[in-house]
Amino acid sequence: MTDRRTAREILALVTDDFTELPYPAKDSGPDGPLAWQGYDASRARAAERTGETESVVCGTAHVEGVRAVLIAFEFGFLGGSLGERTGDRLEAAYTHAREHRLPVVPLVATGGSRMQEGMLALTQLQRVARQSALTREAGLPQIAVLRDPTTGGGWATLGAGADVILALPAAQVGFAGSRVRPPDADPTAYTAEAQVAAGSVDAVVPPEELRGTLGRWLRLLTSPATTPAPVPTALGASALPVTGWDAVRRARSSRRPRADAYLDAYFTDRLAISGDRCGGTDPEGMLCGFGEREGRTIAYAAQTGTATRPAGYRTAARLIRLAGRLGIPVLTLVDTPGAANDAEAERQGVGAAIADVFDAVAAARTPVTTLVIGEGGSGGALALAAPGNTWATPDSYFSVIAPELAAAILKRPPEQIEATADQLRIRPQDLVELGVVRTGERTTESG
Repeated sequence: MTDRRTAREILALVTDDFTELPYPAKDSGPDGPLAWQGYDASRARAAERTGETESVVCGTAHVEGVRAVLIAFEFGFLGGSLGERTGDRLEAAYTHAREHRLPVVPLVATGGSRMQEGMLALTQLQRVARQSALTREAGLPQIAVLRDPTTGGGWATLGAGADVILALPAAQVGFAGSRVRPPDADPTAYTAEAQVAAGSVDAVVPPEELRGTLGRWLRLLTSPATTPAPVPTALGASALPVTGWDAVRRARSSRRPRADAYLDAYFTDRLAISGDRCGGTDPEGMLCGFGEREGRTIAYAAQTGTATRPAGYRTAARLIRLAGRLGIPVLTLVDTPGAANDAEAERQGVGAAIADVFDAVAAARTPVTTLVIGEGGSGGALALAAPGNTWATPDSYFSVIAPELAAAILKRPPEQIEATADQLRIRPQDLVELGVVRTGERTTESG
C-alpha cells in the first residue's frame, strides 16, 4: 500500500519544529492567467479540503539536529500541481536556502504542471531548474524524498535533479502519470523500486526510518572534512611479495580483505548512493557513498574485486563531482581485474564511462586519495587512481595488463606467464621505484 500523507503529515514525520516561510503575494486575476472558467472555484474547494492555499508548503526546520529548508507538496491541492504561485513559493524557498546556507529537502508528491495555467505553468519547470542549479553552484546539497505519486515535471526537476534521491516504498515514480501512459505499459516500471533498479533513485526508505535516514544524509553532506582523506591502514598481509606472480596470487586470493572490510574499518557511519542516473547500477562492482570519520565526512568510491561495469564507472564519476561541489574530500579503493569487456559492456559505453572517471578525477575540486587494495588491472583500475596520491597495500599489484593477457599478446607460451609478471614490474615495491605509487610497504594513518 502506498503512503499518501498530507504535506503537514509528512513534515511531522521528519521534524518537530517546522517554521513556515512567508510567501510572495501575487494576484493573477479572475480564474488565473488563462481565465480558465471555474479555476478559482477549484482552488477554493482545494483550499477548503486541505487547509492549504497552494500545492506546496515551504519552511525551515531541524531534521535530527541539522537545519534545512523543507518543501512539502500537498497532493490534495489540485494533484500537487505546479502553477505560477507554486513557482513563486519554490523560488522564495531556494533563495532563502542560499541566503542562509541551508540544504534543501523537497518532499515531492505531484502530478506535474497545472493544466488550468497552460504554458505558464509548464515554464515553472524552467524556473525551478534554475533555482536548483543556483543552489548546486552555491555548494548546498539537495536531498529529494519521492512520495506517492511523483510524476511529470515535478519528478523531472525537483526529484530527479537532486543530489541524493530517496523514495517511500511502492510510490508511483515516473515521468508519465498513470492517465497518460500507453495502455500496454508495465505498471511495475513506474515504481520507486523500479527506479532504484534503473539507477535513478538511491534508496527506498520505509516511513518509520525516514527521519533518521534523512538526518544522517543531511549531517554527512554538510560536515565535510577539511583535509585530504587519510590513507587507510592495510588490513591484509604485511610482508611484501617476492615475485610478480606472487603479488598476483596474493591479490587474487579469496582470503584477502575486500572493500567492505576497509570501509567498515575506516568509517563510523556511511550511506551509499546508487546508480548512474542514466539507466544502470553496478552494486557488485562499485561501492559509492559518503562516510563519517572522526566527525567529518569523506566520500568514497570503491571497487570490489570484480570487473567494473560501465554503470559503476558512471556512478563513481557522479560521486566525485558531487563531493567536489560540496567540498568533501574523496577516498578511492582500487580493486579490479579490469573493466568489463563483454559485448553488453561495449553496448553500454564502457570506454566513455572510463573516460568520464578519468575526467572526474583529473578535474576534482577536492583532494582525492587512492589505495590499491588488490588487483590493479589496466585502465579500468587506473581511472580511479589519484595522480601523485596513490598508495598500495602489500597484497596488491598494478599492471598495464594482466600477466596472462600480456603473454598472449606477446605470443608467449603459458609457462612464461610468471616470468612475464616479473618483467612487468607489478609488485608494490616495484611501483614505488617506478614512482607510480607512494608506498608499497605500509600505509600511513590508522583505520
